[in-house]
Amino acid sequence: QIWSAEFDGRDITMKSMFDGPRKTQEYLLNYGGFLLHCGFMAMGVPTPEDTHALHGELPNAPYGRAAIVLGADAHGEFVALTGAYNHTVAFSTNYLAEPMVKLYAGSSRFRIIFKATNLKVTPMEYMYMAHVNFRPVDNGRLIYSAPADKAHVRLRESIPSHVKPTPEYIAFMDELRDHPERHNVLSPDKSFDPEIVFNIDFKADAEGWARSMQIHPDGSADYIAHRPEQLNVGVRWICRMQDQDAIGIVLPATAGPEGYTTEKEKGLVRELPGQASFSCEMEAGVLNADEAREMSARIEQILQSQ
Repeated sequence: QIWSAEFDGRDITMKSMFDGPRKTQEYLLNYGGFLLHCGFMAMGVPTPEDTHALHGELPNAPYGRAAIVLGADAHGEFVALTGAYNHTVAFSTNYLAEPMVKLYAGSSRFRIIFKATNLKVTPMEYMYMAHVNFRPVDNGRLIYSAPADKAHVRLRESIPSHVKPTPEYIAFMDELRDHPERHNVLSPDKSFDPEIVFNIDFKADAEGWARSMQIHPDGSADYIAHRPEQLNVGVRWICRMQDQDAIGIVLPATAGPEGYTTEKEKGLVRELPGQASFSCEMEAGVLNADEAREMSARIEQILQSQ
């Protein structure tokens, strides 16, 4: 995981009750990081029929090895942090997870790479989500490569058991069901307490990237891009409370966040053949005002070309 991220003097990490990472594998006892890899045997919020932990075994996995890598690629010189986690369950599962984060010289954007290899000779089911938690800003504007209508931006209407809805929260959900575009400006009066979740059908550009931003009032932006051909499910999660303030502008995933059983019924649990690997990449970081204007134009081109 990435615990915290700061660029151009701005901490882009969610606000939480944790001042640093805790040594635990329980999700909610260490939930305050910028990026948590979720899965891989299962992920999401477990239903009563599920046996997996909240968001799976990956978020706080104990890595067997870690390394710093110095190098260069088509994007320039970089310093990278990587590691390896081998998850083995007798008679069941044996896979190797190898995430990497690349920081490039002179850039306020970085690459997130995730690879998992099925070490068995028989297939395994898998689910994956990159839980990328930015910090929301009052009156920030969300711009993204998906039409902002209810056909492409669908509100999660089920209310998890940990959520105690108020009348204002129910009314806001009713509004967003038919008018999802009304969440695109994060005005302080909107009831994102405790959370609002959308499933979004993203469009990609000619290079295969779906692009999303939170535009700050000063014109700069928080930015994330993913490849829908790799991560076909786009989840948006917004949680604005006094003690916790977070926005998953997009949580790129292979399935939704409703747990193994529900996502299996939707046909979204994938199968990885024996000895095969799953890989995906994302880009995240900060754009200055000029870069944000340029990216807004690129996103508009994606929307107009579809």
